[in-house]
Amino acid sequence: MFEASPLSRGAKRRNDRLTRFREIVGRDYAVVAIDLAAKKQVIVVADHDSRILARKTFTFTPWKLGPAIAWARTQAEVAGFAGIVLACEPTGHRWKVVADLAAAVGAQMVCVQPMVVARARETEDFTRDKSDDKDALLIARLTTQLHIYLPEHADQHWARLRHLGVRRTEQLTRRAAARQQIRDLLDSAWPQVLDSAAQPLDSATWLATMTIIGCDPRTITAYRSPARARTRLRARLHRELPRWGAHRIHGPILTAIITSAFATTMPPERTGALERAHYGLNDFHHATVECRQVESHMLAVLDELQLTALASSIPGVTAVSVAAILAETGDLSRFDSARAVVKHAGLCPRENSSGSYQGTTTISGRGRPRLRTAAWRAAFGALRHNPVYAARYQHLTTRTHNRLQPNQAYVAIAAALLRQLHVVITTATPWDPTLAGAPQSAEVSAA
Repeated sequence: MFEASPLSRGAKRRNDRLTRFREIVGRDYAVVAIDLAAKKQVIVVADHDSRILARKTFTFTPWKLGPAIAWARTQAEVAGFAGIVLACEPTGHRWKVVADLAAAVGAQMVCVQPMVVARARETEDFTRDKSDDKDALLIARLTTQLHIYLPEHADQHWARLRHLGVRRTEQLTRRAAARQQIRDLLDSAWPQVLDSAAQPLDSATWLATMTIIGCDPRTITAYRSPARARTRLRARLHRELPRWGAHRIHGPILTAIITSAFATTMPPERTGALERAHYGLNDFHHATVECRQVESHMLAVLDELQLTALASSIPGVTAVSVAAILAETGDLSRFDSARAVVKHAGLCPRENSSGSYQGTTTISGRGRPRLRTAAWRAAFGALRHNPVYAARYQHLTTRTHNRLQPNQAYVAIAAALLRQLHVVITTATPWDPTLAGAPQSAEVSAA
């Protein structure tokens, strides 16, 4: 006789999750599936064998679904069911309206992932046929099969942090786009000025000077001599530098810009590129200021949640980086395990094997892309200033067996950061290098 192997932690969690879902989608409850749209709502009332008990189309916004839900409840009661469960796809913001209406009438609402519905269309009749009626029926069938999830109900602090995180991501994207645009335009019109500083777009003196002259060297050459230009520009720089977060003028950079201007002959056709670079510089400054303001608001939310000290306990990871991660995860206590957070970010490995075949293992790439990006950015900072993560990265990229490429090691560090952050936040325990798996040498250097 063969003994059954014990269930893994993942199998146990899956069984527990299905048990909770079956308690919600009980067999004595009818499923009311809603295919949401802006001004057209298709509702299907179905039993657990996907038999349609009633179907109706309503031509109004989701905010007016109250009478439609009452109609669906009546149809379910006529068919002999004790109650209803509402199900829909998380379409834009409309699912939140359905959740509020369901709570008002004492009904439970669940969501079905749009990707699951898309895959189920072909399994229904082996075609890719798509219609609102068919999608509503598929949502009902998938709900009875427990291919569902419970939507997150965030309080005002977590909801605000989510919106601030999205705003910060937008400003970071705009700042990066403006930064690249400035570099490209100057590289084509005035490439010498980019050599005036080691990192020109990170230098306050360089940015302030380029703002004053409008990214045009002829503004400097109009002063007739480098000495006069230096005197005039220094006076204006003292007023401009505070806008860029600095007060001291870096003399060598200013001198290099002036020298570059007098050594450059500017063809007239490059004027447009320089003017556009100046516009990009203004966009870069605006996005930078907006990003700083949003980050200050995010830190204020962390204070309200009493998480600032915990968020700042990981060396090399700023509280802003942790806030960006929490903006995408929400309250970490809603996850069953630390691995679930990694899966939510799409950083979990996905096996590719069958029998004796062993394919390449990659990350899933599913979940929340912004969470994946936030964890990736935090990992880069941690590798420079956290000896534990630096030692782990060194081990992963130099070990003899299953050596990882640099990008693969970055992913591993980002996933480890998410797992450890889950423990830090949910247990209210500051980050500890010993518990994080630090080698002895790293522990000593950290001390």
